[in-house]
Amino acid sequence: MSEVVLKIEDLHTHFFTERGEIPAVDGVSITVHKGEVVGIVGESGCGKSVTSLSIMQLVPSPPGKIVGGSIHFKGENLLTASKRRIRDIRGNEISMIFQEPMTSLDPLFTIGNQIREAIQIHQKVSKQEATKKSIDMLKLVGIPRAEEVMNEYPHQLSGGMRQRVMIAIAMACNPEILIADEPTTALDVTIQAQILDLMKQLNKEKDTAILMITHDLGVVAEICDRVIVMYAGQVVEEGTTREILKDPTHPYTKGLIRSIPKLHEKNQKLYSIPGTVPKPQMGMNGCRFKDRCEFAFDRCFTETPELISLNHNRYSRCFLLDDSERTVASDAESNIGS
Repeated sequence: MSEVVLKIEDLHTHFFTERGEIPAVDGVSITVHKGEVVGIVGESGCGKSVTSLSIMQLVPSPPGKIVGGSIHFKGENLLTASKRRIRDIRGNEISMIFQEPMTSLDPLFTIGNQIREAIQIHQKVSKQEATKKSIDMLKLVGIPRAEEVMNEYPHQLSGGMRQRVMIAIAMACNPEILIADEPTTALDVTIQAQILDLMKQLNKEKDTAILMITHDLGVVAEICDRVIVMYAGQVVEEGTTREILKDPTHPYTKGLIRSIPKLHEKNQKLYSIPGTVPKPQMGMNGCRFKDRCEFAFDRCFTETPELISLNHNRYSRCFLLDDSERTVASDAESNIGS
């Protein structure tokens, strides 16, 4: 296995609100290797985006705060790094594509200004050199008439073009890791396919690791090497894309896959997991999926399941899998995915 570029261990990110302390991310561990594409899937409110914002040190404070765990980037703990060091890494060695490009791009500045700024902040180059590289990046992500687009504003571009610009900005400094938060959600299926093809191309040519955050299992099947399933702030299952899609072990993962429409079945009634994701709160007892799980039994309501190792790089958090042959993924072996 290639070198580890990102290693999150037992991450806890809480929000302090009027109704109390809310554990949005509760003990998450993730490992990403160089050149690997890792997907994080789950319903809205499960903690996917807060995990990505925690990596980038962009959790709004107040009310949010990382209260425990570690985030190591190439061996360096980002949670103990100085603000200046974080600014050097953010956008340079770790970049992020946000969910809505219209709100991520500044409407008052041209596309060229925004790409040049990303380059000149992190690289000691002249404005002329930054302009040339900006045009090259726009061409790399498939934007036609790149020289003209440099002088245009975000509102003059389509949604797909804006998302390509966001990818160009994110890739301008050749980052080690690209975090993509729902990069295709607001796009039609044709543009979605183009964006995914572009990301696969960048991953292959630049050997950039990608952390893909999505709720779309079709995107996962298309681009990801490995998948992490999150529910109510916790990792509930992890494995290769093939393992997760072909042989899911956690009831929640089974429900997600069962919800995918099947093209060969006509007049089918689409399946949906009953209920909604519970609101996170301190001291939650039992399995967090218990109220929606058709397999729940007494133990699920009284004990909290641990993430157990099924085999190498395969993990699941369910009492149905807890037997004497499987080991609890303890702190001593918190090298999930490595």
